[in-house]
Amino acid sequence: MQTITLNNNVEMPILGFGTFLINDKNECERSVINAIQTGYRLIDTAKAYGNEDAVGLGIKNSGIKREELFVTTKINFGDFEKEDCEKALKDSFEKLQVDYIDMVLLHWPFGNTYAAYRVLEDFYERGLIRAIGVSNYMPSQLIDLIKFNKVVPAVNQIEVNLHCQQKELREINKKYNVATQAYAPLGQGKAEYLYELPVLVEIAKKYNKTPRQIALKFLIQNNISVIPKSVHTERIKENFDLFDFELNKEEMDIIYSLDKGKNLIGCSQDIALAEFAMTWI
Repeated sequence: MQTITLNNNVEMPILGFGTFLINDKNECERSVINAIQTGYRLIDTAKAYGNEDAVGLGIKNSGIKREELFVTTKINFGDFEKEDCEKALKDSFEKLQVDYIDMVLLHWPFGNTYAAYRVLEDFYERGLIRAIGVSNYMPSQLIDLIKFNKVVPAVNQIEVNLHCQQKELREINKKYNVATQAYAPLGQGKAEYLYELPVLVEIAKKYNKTPRQIALKFLIQNNISVIPKSVHTERIKENFDLFDFELNKEEMDIIYSLDKGKNLIGCSQDIALAEFAMTWI
């Protein structure tokens, strides 16, 4: 598995399995087991998803040693006060049934982010978390957090897909040595027509792949970690089968041209992003 070296020298798989909206606990456990047995080694969840316990069971029952996996969870902004954050972390450890977590992110840039981030720093310094980071942080929010805390976030997990390539934000991440990780790398069903575009279909046929595999490969070749989600066995396998071909420059340029600069899931504007996040409470 190809990896990204984070700014603290921890190796993170570039391809992971996302669990957003896998609400049925049995289905979530089965999907995690399926993903791990397929070869995924990064499993992404969050308190807000309500499935950490099912993810934990999937990890436990996968037949793969814990130390071979990279487990990510997130603290939501309703738990950003110091004691709330400590309790949320304790709950995550218990639900995931692990004695360390590979990465914990602040899920949204709202509320008392400083208090929560310093709790993450404390857990990180104690060796209970291997890497800490953020999600949905815009440039000013990310830079502010970096300038007034000790540990530079290892990751900024943001929406990135063919219509929302986030070039400027990715450049800021790169400037401050923060890895970009893409959620909704396939658009979460909000841009299905993309995978019928003749240019994408033609590239896919050349490599005997699907247009969705081309979309994921494009992001990986930009050194972006991706966490596609599916509960379907064939799609889980399809999303993993990305490492036996390389897109050439002309093909990459064609796919760059599909960027519309608009989020499909959230919104890069602070007000709209806040309104979207509030639906998670």
